[in-house]
Amino acid sequence: MAAVAWMSVAVALGSLGLAVLAWCAFKVWLGVRRFGRELERTRRRLEPKQSALRDELSRLDEAQSSQRPGEGVRSS
Repeated sequence: MAAVAWMSVAVALGSLGLAVLAWCAFKVWLGVRRFGRELERTRRRLEPKQSALRDELSRLDEAQSSQRPGEGVRSS
């Protein structure tokens, strides 16, 4: 009879442990969803600045490539 009681306790503790793991997994899943939304919002906010920076870099690259090699500024 005592073995059946220990077996019931073991099954109950195992079930409780799985419930705790499921709760933790659910909290992680919610956090990942929230993080994904935050990343998407940040991406939308940074897109205009990123495209402006990309345009400025291409203008600088074009200006640099139009210079002859000997026309650079020298430092002493």
